Amino acid sequence: MPTYLSPGVYVEEIASGSAPITGVGTSIAAFIGTITTTSAVTNQINPSESSRVETVSVNQSNQTGEGKKKFELPKPTNLQDGEKLEYIENSAEFSVDGNKRTSFEVTVEDNTPFVSFTTEVPNSNPITGSFQITITSTISNSPTTAPELSTYNFKEVAGEKNGIGKSVSEGEIKLITNFSEFKKFFGDFLDVQENQGQNTLAHAVYGFFRNGGTRCYVTWITEESKVAGVLDAFEAIDEITIVAAPGNLDVRDDIKDHCEKMGDRIAILDSVDSIDLSSTGAVDTLKPFNSAYAALYFPWIQVFDPASNSNIYIPPSGHIAGIYARVDGQRGVHKAPANETILGALDLKYNLSKSKQDGLNPDGINVIRKLNGNIRVWGARTLGGDANGEFKYINIRRHFSYLRDSIDKGTQWTVFEPNTPELWAKIRRNVNAFLVTEWRKGALFGTTPEEAFYVKCDAENNPPEVRDLGQVVTEIGLAVVKPAEFVIFRLSQWSSGS
Repeated sequence: MPTYLSPGVYVEEIASGSAPITGVGTSIAAFIGTITTTSAVTNQINPSESSRVETVSVNQSNQTGEGKKKFELPKPTNLQDGEKLEYIENSAEFSVDGNKRTSFEVTVEDNTPFVSFTTEVPNSNPITGSFQITITSTISNSPTTAPELSTYNFKEVAGEKNGIGKSVSEGEIKLITNFSEFKKFFGDFLDVQENQGQNTLAHAVYGFFRNGGTRCYVTWITEESKVAGVLDAFEAIDEITIVAAPGNLDVRDDIKDHCEKMGDRIAILDSVDSIDLSSTGAVDTLKPFNSAYAALYFPWIQVFDPASNSNIYIPPSGHIAGIYARVDGQRGVHKAPANETILGALDLKYNLSKSKQDGLNPDGINVIRKLNGNIRVWGARTLGGDANGEFKYINIRRHFSYLRDSIDKGTQWTVFEPNTPELWAKIRRNVNAFLVTEWRKGALFGTTPEEAFYVKCDAENNPPEVRDLGQVVTEIGLAVVKPAEFVIFRLSQWSSGS
């Protein structure tokens, strides 16, 4: 209590105890890549042999640090207990600005074998050439027998050593705000024949940013069984609202369950890449389940692949997540993320007609179509479509999640306040102010706020028995804006003189 010593008017600032409700973010995506740690087998040595030769080509410019570059030597998975591998230099020849360099060594660090080479030239000079390594297998309990080993392609290790050329360890989650950051932590586009998972993840994140995304969380796993741990970690990241595992169809159930459990995010799912559309079971093949917290898109899209310098087909989930972000920023989460051009898409694996889409749309299979020369998203339903009732549209599901999350976070100040009519009035005032703003943005249906929503928090829904439980109940009704999915014009002849 301030002390007043002389006559006068005193104007003081007093905290109201409440704060206005502000809308939460809606377009933060989370991507899970599935990346194997070894490349495809290219050769198999005779079991009676004890060594094999690997050749690695080098074409690297802008070296950093002391010019030391490391390459992974993947350890075969078929080694038995007591077996070990010995890595021996065979030959090395590098050309740096036409001058040959042969400084070369093989090292083992943290039980992981690496090939390293060191140059004696400025870091900006390009390095080209190749080297060979003889890999000898030794078995302690039977030195005369060598295991059957596979020949692997080498992968350049960028940054830390974790076995696949990434500086982020498996399951580690990184916040990414542009594609350059992604390349720094997860690597660039790779040959799809050598590592399809890495290339698919890179294209998904690139497509996300190109289509309007600004922030996403990215991680990778080596097998589907590890997705549970990643999704548990996602639960602690409150701002995530979109979850996708580009190209991995085996974890769609896990992602859907995660989004349903959280209630504030939606799963963007990919379809199978190939299908017989003339089959009577096409819907069953494309639709894995029904869920108001998931959306599925078909078919795969064609993009340019820098790694192979050719056009390839990729799953569309990353590009679609970017479209969600673009529509949220330009129009709002209440706008259906459809009738939008997919930037970067060159073609479609399947060009569907309207009649083909007629058999898919009611089940919530969102078709991507080529219309008027553009590749457009031509569906806006949650997976299951009509079966999901009032939440059959993606924008309604996401808008409700947005409103619920915003009101939840914006009314935390009410916890432990005296449960009195004064508190009820404050709640009504705060929620009403927030919903009026939503109505003015066109996110709620109605010509007046009274037509668009109502907020009830009074003695009727907070009788003594409710207050005795320590509860304060607020009832909110909303008139949502549904997309004009079917635009119908009825035409007839008219005689102007009659």
